[in-house]
Amino acid sequence: MTNPLLHLTDLPPFSAIKPEHVEPAIDQILADNRAAIKTLLADNPTPRWNTVMLPLESLEDRLARAWSPVSHMNSVRNSDALRDAHNACLPKLSQYATEIGQNQQLFAAFSAVAKDTTLSVAQQKAIDNALRDFQLSGVELPDDKKQRYMTIQQELSGLTAKFSENVLDATQAWHKLVGDEKSLAGLPESAIAMAKQSAEQKAHSGWLFTLEFPSYFAVMSYANDRALREEVYVAYVTRASDQGPNAGKFDNTPLMGKILALRHELARLLGFENYAQRSLATKMASGTEKVTVFLRDLADRSLGMAQEELTELKTFARDELGLDTLEPWDITYASEKLRLHRYAISQEDLKPYFPEARVVSGMFDVVNKLYGLEIHELADIDTWHKDVRVFKILDRNGDARGRFYLDLYARTNKRGGAWMDECISRRQTGHSVQLPVAYLTCNFSAPVGNDPALFTHNEVITLFHEFGHGLHHMLTQIDTLAVSGISGVPWDAIELPSQFLENWCWESQAVNFIAQHYQTGEQLPDALFAKMTSAKNFQAGMQMVRQLEFSLFDFRIHTEYDPEKGARVQEILDEVRAEVAVIKPPEYHRFQHSFSHIFAGGYAAGYYSYKWAEVLSSDAFSKFEETGIFNRETGLAFLEAILEQGGSREPMDLFIEFRGREPEIDALLRHSGIQ
Repeated sequence: MTNPLLHLTDLPPFSAIKPEHVEPAIDQILADNRAAIKTLLADNPTPRWNTVMLPLESLEDRLARAWSPVSHMNSVRNSDALRDAHNACLPKLSQYATEIGQNQQLFAAFSAVAKDTTLSVAQQKAIDNALRDFQLSGVELPDDKKQRYMTIQQELSGLTAKFSENVLDATQAWHKLVGDEKSLAGLPESAIAMAKQSAEQKAHSGWLFTLEFPSYFAVMSYANDRALREEVYVAYVTRASDQGPNAGKFDNTPLMGKILALRHELARLLGFENYAQRSLATKMASGTEKVTVFLRDLADRSLGMAQEELTELKTFARDELGLDTLEPWDITYASEKLRLHRYAISQEDLKPYFPEARVVSGMFDVVNKLYGLEIHELADIDTWHKDVRVFKILDRNGDARGRFYLDLYARTNKRGGAWMDECISRRQTGHSVQLPVAYLTCNFSAPVGNDPALFTHNEVITLFHEFGHGLHHMLTQIDTLAVSGISGVPWDAIELPSQFLENWCWESQAVNFIAQHYQTGEQLPDALFAKMTSAKNFQAGMQMVRQLEFSLFDFRIHTEYDPEKGARVQEILDEVRAEVAVIKPPEYHRFQHSFSHIFAGGYAAGYYSYKWAEVLSSDAFSKFEETGIFNRETGLAFLEAILEQGGSREPMDLFIEFRGREPEIDALLRHSGIQ
């Protein structure tokens, strides 16, 4: 039997990849890599870039390209067999990564290469990063501590994977079948049709609501039935916890404690006081105090506004909706009513103007105006689901830059949220260049009946956000694997290109490209656009402090972990809420149990990155506000200074190259409507 993961020459043959291929392929590649590295070090008396780094780059790329489709399918087409195969490889990959990071011969070879004065800027940055990462892998630890480091990393890889699985399983384990049409009052026709279609797909009569976000959000925003809102709310905010309808079944409580304990132990092994310090060793922010001061300064600026917004919402709910007590499951509903009352607009009003085809092609038009890119759909590409589309990007000279998969709809066995991930990364291969490929994944409402998929404006913003990440990966002109695209970019700068691109969703010239009524062909009317922009910063203070709550919580649980006191997850969360939150959720609320960003993703002690990078992205966009939002000269300056440079230089240097100065917070506050 030929194993497709061992013979990848271009895009992954998704239909041919089976769970039984996964572990044998990874075992084979790891064995091949170990043997190659041993030979490489034995035959290299005078290490140079071409004799050490390039061969290692090829080994790393082969492993990454085999693992990428496995990891991706585990997120978008999860099954028991694939999950088992994926999880069986995690400790092996972790052990291999630690072996590489602790290989003293390899460290010595890299140190020798670092002295070469002929290295390019990108090569030097790759070497500098690698030498730092050797230290962070414990290369100079005594043998017993090296072994403990390896054990911790293996345990963490399993625990974080299990955390993510519990969230997925808990999300899919609950549904609500509604048989009484009266309970649907207030829900828009599109949400009712979606629920009807979901019920029919499972051979039920009635309307089926789930905890997938499009279904959940529709109920919380529009359902007049307060009891239905409460039931759905309780199920959603208690996922994977010790509370709620599936209490204890997928409980992430013990996993959070173990993850935090192991991260703390890992940091202490490496000489850091806590895991937050370890996290910042690879980021822009210069110290834990700087991050905390940054977050608390934003909170101080935002809290008064948030409190006023909540007071206003409570008054409106009491006087206009008859809700004497504003319960947590009323907040989204009452907010939507208030938005409609004040601005005469709702997300639902906008959906007919944002059909999928128009939004996607319009987004491509926007980046064409900015950077001269041409984007074309590719036919007959093997994918993991029939709804997935594939595109190629050509630059203004007609040269190919990359390709990407677009997977837009929520469905069973697909992880929630939205993300961009790497399929193939750019690098020099002999006399040619391997071009990058990205996965762009969202969880929007699928087409219902004969209508196309219709997006809310919020979903349009999410799509632009992920495409911004994708452009960062695909437009790189750096040929050194370790610093091409998003590789080597500090995590607190990684959100700059994604948040930056969101801004065009609020500009009339750009909206004209992406908005067109799916039935009449009418562009978004000026009056409706004016209402949309007027409502842009509706409850901006409440949104700001909510993000700061998440950021401070994440940073504090990693900064303040004490082995004698344990994780104190709920205790610290309660303290953070007392400091910065205006909405105090009920005691059974367990948002942290599904906070995959920090417990199963790359944002541990780094969730602050969203706000940190938003300062950069807002200030970068302000240059377009000065020169014109489609000013090609400014667009090419951003392309060349930020998107093409990848991780080859420090992000602050790249930002200054584009903006002419260091970033200022004023644009973020102005764009958020915060004085």
